[in-house]
Amino acid sequence: MLLKLFLAFTLIPVFEIYLLIKIGHYLGAFNTIVVVIVTGFLGAYLARLQGIKTMMRVRDSLNRGDLPAEDMLDALLIFMAGIVLLTPGFITDIVGIGILVPRTRSWFKRWLRRKFDQWISENRPDVIIF
Repeated sequence: MLLKLFLAFTLIPVFEIYLLIKIGHYLGAFNTIVVVIVTGFLGAYLARLQGIKTMMRVRDSLNRGDLPAEDMLDALLIFMAGIVLLTPGFITDIVGIGILVPRTRSWFKRWLRRKFDQWISENRPDVIIF
């Protein structure tokens, strides 16, 4: 677990910096910074819209007396996408937008459900998603 966290917090930023430098070489420093800022704002806006839609579905499900399990997974993934999109960089932006798109979010939901089922079957309440 510690190795996964170490790799996530060291390798991803190194790749992000490398990609920012490469793209900055072609677009220019100012344009690259503008693109990163615009994608951050656009991602936050999209996450907000998706989050509002999901919360409305959760509220409707609760009003009907249904358990909104799928919508709660959507809400968790949208929250994670918002966090990833606010992180500067192109790789994180691509991942965040991928999570926000409903079609690709279903892939992440399936993976997350399999992980939850695995953790429950192993009786390990102490695990983290990574």
